Amino acid sequence: MSSQEAYGYAVARIRAMEHRLLDSGVLQRMIDAEDFSSILKILGETSYSSELSSQTTESDFDKTLEADLHNIYEEIYAFVPDKSLVDIMRLQYDFHNVKVLLKSMFNVRAGGKKRWDLLTSLGSYPLDDMITNVESEEYRLLPFGLSTLLPKCITIWEQSKDVLEVERLIDKRMFEVMLEKAKELDMPGIISWVKARTDGENIRTLLRLKRFNFDASKALPFLHEGGDIDINMLVSLITEPFETWGRALEFSDFGKMIGSIDVSCGFSDLILSLEKALEDFYLEKIGAGRYSSSDPANIPAYLWAKEMEIKNIRVIMVSKRNKGDKDKLRGLMRHGYV
Repeated sequence: MSSQEAYGYAVARIRAMEHRLLDSGVLQRMIDAEDFSSILKILGETSYSSELSSQTTESDFDKTLEADLHNIYEEIYAFVPDKSLVDIMRLQYDFHNVKVLLKSMFNVRAGGKKRWDLLTSLGSYPLDDMITNVESEEYRLLPFGLSTLLPKCITIWEQSKDVLEVERLIDKRMFEVMLEKAKELDMPGIISWVKARTDGENIRTLLRLKRFNFDASKALPFLHEGGDIDINMLVSLITEPFETWGRALEFSDFGKMIGSIDVSCGFSDLILSLEKALEDFYLEKIGAGRYSSSDPANIPAYLWAKEMEIKNIRVIMVSKRNKGDKDKLRGLMRHGYV
């Protein structure tokens, strides 16, 4: 089977799976629901019904969502011609697990307890293997260049207790691996999307640093190489008002998107607005492949749409728990795929 034929079949499978995604009407009903039980009833009428059948309490709900997403990843992994297309999407969870295991190790050494409850099964590398390799200090068995990175992170913590620097190094490696895998696939659309993810994360990081009046001269190490926007140019924005960032970046795909964000709110809401705008932008960018019946980009596009659906459900649940404003909640909803 040729590559085009193989992806023609994979995309056809994805098209069939699209019908499981929630439409905007379902999300609106969840937003208007009065309580947790009402939300469960609404979801029980959707593709989540099978996962919800064994769930009885609100505390189980996160596990239910994770299980549903895990099943989607495994289902697509079984028929996609290039497994790395799925692995690229799961890398964020692999590196999340690395952070959790390291922080747990640091916490135990400081007299605290392990926090393995924060680990996730959504990574591309088997979770049990990762736990065993880290616990036994068999770092050489770990993938993604972690065999050399983890000892370095541990040394940094032992010398300075600087967890922020440890997280920075782990995030840096994650974006490096994402780009490495994208280039190995040799698919221009995927490479472009990974670069956009890197640029977007750099912009988000800059706004967070700006919030705390971070010294511009020390901000550069927190930005990741590999995007299309020069990080030296980006770091200069930290001293400028956010409302000017769109004009400064008008040469890129991000200029118009940033320029559309309401800057009249406080920093906390501004960061939330930027994160939503970025995630919608990522879906729009990778979703361009939907016009082709054999474009490999349909695989990560569907997976990103599913990720955003799960995020929308979680945002609704948190808002309900905190008795949040419904109009504000509607503004936080990520764009749908269908």
